[in-house]
This record gives sequence, structure tokens and C-alpha cells, in this order.
Amino acid sequence: METMMGLINLEHEHDYLSELTYFRCGAAVPFAGRYRLIDFTLSNMVRSNVQDVAIFTRNKYRSLMDHLGTGADWELDRRNGGLFILPPDWNDPTDISRGDLSHFHNNRDYFNRGRSNYVIVSGSQFLSNADYQEAFDYHLERKADVTLVTTRVQELEKEHEQCLRVEQDDRGWVKDMTNEHTNPHVFTGVYIISKELLMKIVDECIARHKGHLFLDGIKDNLQDLNVQTYEHVGYTAFINSVESFFRNNMNLLDPDNYKELFYKNAFIKTKISNEPPTKYLDLSEVKDSLLANGCEVNGEVENSILFRGVKVKPGARVVNSVIMQRCTIEEGVHLENVILDKDVTVTEGQTFIGSASKPYVVAKRKVM
Repeated sequence: METMMGLINLEHEHDYLSELTYFRCGAAVPFAGRYRLIDFTLSNMVRSNVQDVAIFTRNKYRSLMDHLGTGADWELDRRNGGLFILPPDWNDPTDISRGDLSHFHNNRDYFNRGRSNYVIVSGSQFLSNADYQEAFDYHLERKADVTLVTTRVQELEKEHEQCLRVEQDDRGWVKDMTNEHTNPHVFTGVYIISKELLMKIVDECIARHKGHLFLDGIKDNLQDLNVQTYEHVGYTAFINSVESFFRNNMNLLDPDNYKELFYKNAFIKTKISNEPPTKYLDLSEVKDSLLANGCEVNGEVENSILFRGVKVKPGARVVNSVIMQRCTIEEGVHLENVILDKDVTVTEGQTFIGSASKPYVVAKRKVM
């Protein structure tokens, strides 16, 4: 039985979340009360019988390493295979590779030692609850060189402008990939390819001084490759800006969206943290919100997401906001359309108001 090995390529995911990525890479940004963005990609891979997962990362990966640990929370702490975090390693003085091709060149042994003949490649900006085994079976059935996982977007948002769009014939073979904004057939950044072909494309790109495996090696050579599409159906989100991060968090306050993302298939796995249940004190008033374990609320919370360990003091009001781990909202504070990163303290009587299209963001460990 053929299997896949996994690759999460973070090389081209830059610091697109402003203050939220001052101290961490985008893949480690918290989301939806208790998760990190990378949890969705990792969970989908493990669910798809992927037992080896490598992560290509370049900058600010300490927070990511702390979150992932040995990979035990995703069942990737294995004697053979498992989770590999592969930071840059430029020890070869003859290396002429650039961009993400440097990662492939310097970590070739990961692919050589892997027991699988196929690779599923993903980033961390696409969020879904998916089983890619069906896409893999389809890839084998169609005998494709590459299979792109796509999704059809019902309502185009600003975050979709950065995504490649797929043009295909009536049998699903890809004819072109563009940035045509009216095309709802969006490439998710996930694709399946044989290990042999992947390394062949890597070598060809390096020889031609290219710097982007997918754009230079696959997208620019569609005429020479048999590229198929597999459409993912279900709730999806693309996180590539502060605005998209805020809106997609807020979207999960709709119970239908939350159930679609977290309960339709197997659960999304994340780092386990033992916290007591949320404590609602005498003056608390909570409406249409999502609160994680360990919170202590004695003020008003409405249409907001509170991560683990948040404290809301008497007289404080939190509306349409995302409050991350261990933040403290002192008495008389008013927050509206605000994102607070971890360990922020808002002192007594302060007011911060943003807008839904441009939330007010505070970097971690600030005292406001």
C-alpha cells in the first residue's frame, strides 16, 4: 500500500500578521481559543496516514518548537519517522540553491530516508478539517504527476486575492494558474507529488538558479506535467493578513461554522494544556462568545474569543475582540474590535476601539 510523507513548507510565508508575528512565525500564531495555525495542517496530515512530517522554517521558530515539542500531541513521537523541524543549515560551501530550494537541497536525506514514495506538501495559511487520503487515492487513480488540492470559494474575500486560481478542462487537468480575482477555483497550497519527481524538479530548479519550487518548478512547467485537481469540500479559511485572521476568528462564533471546522471530521489536535474550567463570577455577563479553559470572568464579554487563562475584572467590557492567553483586563476597561496577544495587561479605565476591517492590535507582553 502506497503512503505519503508530509512536508510543511514555511519558507515563503512571511510576517504577514504584523504585531502577531513580531516574536513568532505565522504558523505558531494562536487561533480559535486554543489552537495554533499549524495544528490544522498537522492534524490533516496525521489523519491521512502520514507518519513522517518535516517542517521547513527559517525565522522566529522558537515559539513553534515550544508548541510542537516531540510531536506527541499529534501522535508523531515515533521511534522511526515522526516529526522533524528542519531550520536552515548552510554547511555546504558548494551550495548554489536559493529560496525554499535551499531547504530541499540541504535536507535531501529526509526524503531519501523516508519509506513513502509520495509527498504531500502544504503551508500553514490554509485552514480546514480534511482527510487527504481521498485526494491521494485520486492522484494514484488518475496517474497524475501532481495533484493540487483546491477549493471553490462561495464568497470571495480580500485574503483570496493572494491565492493562485486554477483553470482546468472538463476532466480536471490543469491548463493554467493565474491571479484572476473573479475565478472562485482557489489553490489551497496543498499538493501531492511523487518523491522521485519532486527531487528531479528540485535539481532542475537549482541548476537554473530558481528560488521557488512550486512557482518555478511546477506552475511554470504545466505544459510538461500532468497536473490534476482534487476539490476539497467543507469549511475553509485562508489566514494571510491581520484582517483575515480577525474575521475568520469571528466567523467561528457562528455555531454552524464552528461545528463544520472542528466536529465534521476527526478532531483538530493541539498541544494539551491542563487548565481548570472557566470561572464565571457574580458580575459576569457573557454573550455569543467562545471561552477557553482557565478564564476568570467578572465583567462583560460579548461576541469575543478568550484564550486560556484570561482574566476580565469587574466593570470591564470586551466586545468583538480576540484576547489571547493570560491577558488581564482590569476594572473599567472597554475593548472593542481589538486583538490582544499573549500576556498583555490593560490597566484600569483604558479604552481601545478598532474596526472590524482594521482591528486594534497589541503585541505580546505589553502593559497598556
